[in-house]
Amino acid sequence: MQKNAESSEEIRIRVINARDLQTQRYKNNAGVYCNAQMSSKLLKQVCVLDMAGQTLLKTAMHKLNLSARAYDRILKVSRTIADLAASETILPEHVAEAITYRNLDRDGWGA
Repeated sequence: MQKNAESSEEIRIRVINARDLQTQRYKNNAGVYCNAQMSSKLLKQVCVLDMAGQTLLKTAMHKLNLSARAYDRILKVSRTIADLAASETILPEHVAEAITYRNLDRDGWGA
């Protein structure tokens, strides 16, 4: 194991905490229990990006020729990454990580 690597137990706790946070966030939204289930309207309320995050996402959308659906999915994944980091706001590094995952998915994970 790497020197700074998290144990499975630490990761498990972060995931449980993120899921609890999402349950609380969506408690007044019937049928929504996690970030993946957000509607477009809810997405605009919950996934607010600062100017740096907006610029990063717009640049990626243009350079990678991504669809509006991909844009929404990147925002949802960014929110989840922020939740796992116990961050109230979505930071540019959360957006960058989500874009990386989207690009990997698009490339078929190297297949």
